[in-house]
Formats: sequence, structure tokens, C-alpha cells
Amino acid sequence: MSSMWVLETPQPPPDARIAYGEAPQQFTELRKPKGKGPHPVVLFVHGGFWRAEYGLEHAGHLCADLTKRGFATWSVEYRRVGHDGGGFPGTLEDVASAADHLVDAAPSLGLDLTRVVAMGHSAGGHLAMWLAARHRLTARQPLHRDAPLKLKGVVSLAGVVDLARGAALDLGKGIVKTFMGGTPEQVPERYAVASPAALQPLKLPQVLLHGTEDDTVPLELSEGFHARGVQLKEPVHLVPLKGAGHFELIDPRSKEWPRVVQAVRNLR
Repeated sequence: MSSMWVLETPQPPPDARIAYGEAPQQFTELRKPKGKGPHPVVLFVHGGFWRAEYGLEHAGHLCADLTKRGFATWSVEYRRVGHDGGGFPGTLEDVASAADHLVDAAPSLGLDLTRVVAMGHSAGGHLAMWLAARHRLTARQPLHRDAPLKLKGVVSLAGVVDLARGAALDLGKGIVKTFMGGTPEQVPERYAVASPAALQPLKLPQVLLHGTEDDTVPLELSEGFHARGVQLKEPVHLVPLKGAGHFELIDPRSKEWPRVVQAVRNLR
């Protein structure tokens, strides 16, 4: 079974597309289960190494599957490297705005704001984990916002949860440095506010799922993040998926997918 199926197959259409800003990339896709609700929500952030050529379309398959299982999904599109305003800080500002827009939209849409789990894949895993960490930013730091969306927990799927380590490993042919506008040595203040690893402890439940054979984002990023979380007595769990690569984690037809669903269920 080709794990590239999710990239090559048209997604099931969403129930609604909701703008949270004026740029063409500033929108979310909503899918809702049957019934009045209020429904628990998975806020999903897609990956693609923060690059313009990878949009949210491939996330539609997993979002549709979660919706069949009783979760509303709020799939976030955002400006990326190659878009006007993409990269640091615009990409992070977009994801924050999309999350906080959920606060305003939820009551009229039948969504339960007390049961929101953030989840993301690859670069989206970085962004989802950052959403779970941004409450740690002080009022003097860039990207700080008053009263950010409160999350029940966060699930990282092969996430780039440590930007400094990702830069050191030259992930995606140097994409971390491109995204951040420099190396950790050149712009340390940016990494301090944008890397989830720099913001630990997050002080909410975290699950990191990662394939042991992932050659796009190595397992060591999740292992290091988990080890630091354990030292800090965080509610953090690492789920290494033996033999899995990078894309099985977002393919609802894969044998790994039930582990992803279980992680979400355990947090809601």
C-alpha cells in the first residue's frame, strides 16, 4: 500500500471553508459529525516543511475519518515559505489566528471548546505543538497573545518539535533555516519563541507518535523532546511506531492509523 496515496488522491470535500484573515491562505476547513453537538474538536495542522507547494488538501482524508468517528475537525491552512508573509513570524501568526478564531466560531457551529485537541504532522506537528506551548510566552515576547485557545492536549505526528535540532540535522535541505530566517546562532531570539522544545514544560498532555523508519523527520526529534518532558515531570507520552515511515501516520488506511485515533481519544 503506497503511503503517498494521501498526497495523490482528491480529498473528500469539507462541510465549510471559513476565512480567518484576508490572505488567500488564511482559512480553515470544517468537517462536522452528524447530530447537534457540541462536538469535540481536532484542530489539525498539515505538514509539507512549511513550503508553499504543500497545502492542506492531503489532510482531508484523515479529517474525514476522524469526523466519522465523532470528532469535528478544524483543518488549518496558513501562509508558508514562498507566500507573501510566510515563514517566521507570519506562519505562526496565522496558525495562532486560526486557532483563536475557533473560540469565536465554536458556539454557532456546535463545537465544544472544552474538548479541543491540536494535532499536526511533520512541520504541522511543530505548529500544533507550538499552539500547545504558546501560553508560555510572556507579554514581552514576540508572538504572545492574551487568552489563547485552551487545548485539552496535543498530538504530534512525526513533528519537527525541536527547531534547533532540525536546523542542525539540515532537515528538508535546510528548510528550518529558511523558515526561521537564519540559524539558531544567527537568530536565537526567534528560536526561543518558535520552537516547542525551547518552551518546555508545556503543562498539558502531549502524545508524540513517530515511525522508527522515518527518513524525513528522524525519530530522535520526538525522543529528545519526550526525554526533556519526562525530566520536567510533564504528562508526555512517546509512541514509536515500529517499521513506519513518514506518511503512514496520516493515512487512515494504514495499520498505524488506529494508534493515532487512540491517542486523540485518550486526550479528549
